[in-house]
Amino acid sequence: MTVAVIADIVASRHLADRAAAQQRIVATVEQVQRDHPVAAEPLEAVVGDELQGEFATVPEALSWLLLFRLALPDDIDCRFGLGVGEVRPIALDDRTIPEGPAWWAARAAIEHVERLQQRAAPLARTWIERGEGEDASMADALALANAYSLTRDQLVSAMSERARRLTYGRCLGRAQRPLAEAEGITQSAVSQTLAAAGSAAIVEGFAALTAGARA
Repeated sequence: MTVAVIADIVASRHLADRAAAQQRIVATVEQVQRDHPVAAEPLEAVVGDELQGEFATVPEALSWLLLFRLALPDDIDCRFGLGVGEVRPIALDDRTIPEGPAWWAARAAIEHVERLQQRAAPLARTWIERGEGEDASMADALALANAYSLTRDQLVSAMSERARRLTYGRCLGRAQRPLAEAEGITQSAVSQTLAAAGSAAIVEGFAALTAGARA
């Protein structure tokens, strides 16, 4: 089983400098993979504003993508479609094309989250679909993961850029004092910012997703 991820940039046509945005995304991918190296294939630009990557498990994908969103600046945001299933890459002379049920499901998932943004949940950014041939027993687990993702996206989407940076640090276990020093603010201001943003729930969720890796 593989978790295929398709990402695209939200409202990319409105970016003042799309080349600079792509460069910032590449730098953010590298940063997250250094801090949390769980991606089997980290996100990589493939065409236009689309990126693709692969993970071994849903918790690894969700924890990595959380850090990725937290690390992005205010003017860049992405949405993510995750597909769980088999990957059947097609080998060509000079490259390999991602293919198979996991990728078909990821495509359906990103289309679904885009529809959610347009109607019921404007701040939704993540959705997961089960690929063809996967055990139906997975449906309950993915329903829970989608419910968690919708709630998480709501919190992260409402955060300021500073709150996201601080939450990123707390997810990685960094203490408030060095975070305050890096931001040039007091430890009390860090604590207040985190509390106002609801960061504790995000940090605990990240801990739950990564508990298996730490065990």
